[in-house]
Amino acid sequence: MKVPQAIFTCTNCDAQSPKWQGRCNQCGQWGTIVEGAAPAITKGKRTAVSKPGTTVKFGDLNAAPAARVSTGIAEFDRTLGGGIVPGSIMLLGGEPGIGKSTLALQVTAGLGKDVLYVSGEESAAQVKLRYDRLGIRAPLVHFLAETDVPTVLATIEATKPALVIVDSIQTLFDPTLPSEAGSIVQVRVATVQLMAVAKHLHVPMLLIGHVTKDGSIAGPRVLEHLVDCVLTMEGDPHHAYRILRATKNRFGATDEVGVFDMVEKGLVEVPNPSERFLAERPANVSGSAVVPFLEGTRAFLLDVQALVSPTVFGYPQRLSSGFDSKRLQLLIAVLTKRAGLALGNQDVHLNVVGGFHIGEPAVDLGVCMAVASSLKDVPVPDRTAFIGEVGLGGEVRSVSYIDRRISECVKLGFTTILVPPNVHQGKSKATLVPVRNVTEALQALSRAKK
Repeated sequence: MKVPQAIFTCTNCDAQSPKWQGRCNQCGQWGTIVEGAAPAITKGKRTAVSKPGTTVKFGDLNAAPAARVSTGIAEFDRTLGGGIVPGSIMLLGGEPGIGKSTLALQVTAGLGKDVLYVSGEESAAQVKLRYDRLGIRAPLVHFLAETDVPTVLATIEATKPALVIVDSIQTLFDPTLPSEAGSIVQVRVATVQLMAVAKHLHVPMLLIGHVTKDGSIAGPRVLEHLVDCVLTMEGDPHHAYRILRATKNRFGATDEVGVFDMVEKGLVEVPNPSERFLAERPANVSGSAVVPFLEGTRAFLLDVQALVSPTVFGYPQRLSSGFDSKRLQLLIAVLTKRAGLALGNQDVHLNVVGGFHIGEPAVDLGVCMAVASSLKDVPVPDRTAFIGEVGLGGEVRSVSYIDRRISECVKLGFTTILVPPNVHQGKSKATLVPVRNVTEALQALSRAKK
């Protein structure tokens, strides 16, 4: 009998190759090629024909909205689209120490139902210590310290909990596979088997996944295609605020975010982030400007601070924290060329308070006004906010969801808002000041200060 020739298969796109290679030619992923025997080809024999499956017409279905289960954590439910959908598979990723396991423990307590907590990294005593440190009581949580996939599946079928939490998915191991625990094949097979049980028993599962050096969920991206919802927890480890973002959601929108504050007792919900971010904003200090920016469908108000000082040695420095440094250089060039500000011999430092990173151009006008305010050492008028993108000609351009941004400013008590020229006053309680370019914006601030 002729031994079948070994082939190599990509675990990401199932492409086959006669030899091993580091990168798949089909999907371009690295490290996804594994060895596997090619199926033997038999001649002169016909394979058995399977029976046809049962089809269903969508016109005959009365699809009712999925009955979601609340976790008791409003920000978490908001990100999911209103709560947990029975039978769904959720993947929670984030950097080490960002608060993934802490959020999972709080979900087990807030759910108020039987939860199966599977951990391959910690013992029951260690997890109990974390519960005690957070001050959480969860008498309905059943802990399972196991990494064997068949054992985990059997336990789920026997207990039928209201929620299964796996911390983490990279620790599960199927003994029938030759690869090591944590490999791409093991992670993918374990997720597929868990998904089959979840759909069959209508048991939702929350899988905690590690991330790679580039910030993507380890796998690479294999799990994101399999699960129903991908949640990512973001934030600066040196700051307390955490943002929970849904990058994929089959049962809801992907533009919802949840905001948390990391304290000693765990994650605390922040229902009004703007008020919290501006609570410590200094009064009558130059170089400070308030800008509304969008995270998902929510508008937040942040304090953008600029510090302009004469260059002492060498070339002028342009440093930023929480804002793109290249974008800052572009705006400085616009202020120098179009507004006539002498910034060629000045160091410019920019900071977004709170540890957030702003990537949208809708805050350009506020950044320009903060830099100009620090250069002239003249504070921005109190209760004044800025909305608008700045072009290379110095013009102020319109931005998306401007009504939502204006509403957030009004809610926080801002009475004057500089906006693009095509925005009309309407029924807004705040005074909207349309400006066509940065020069008009600077003139409007000068008149308001007088």
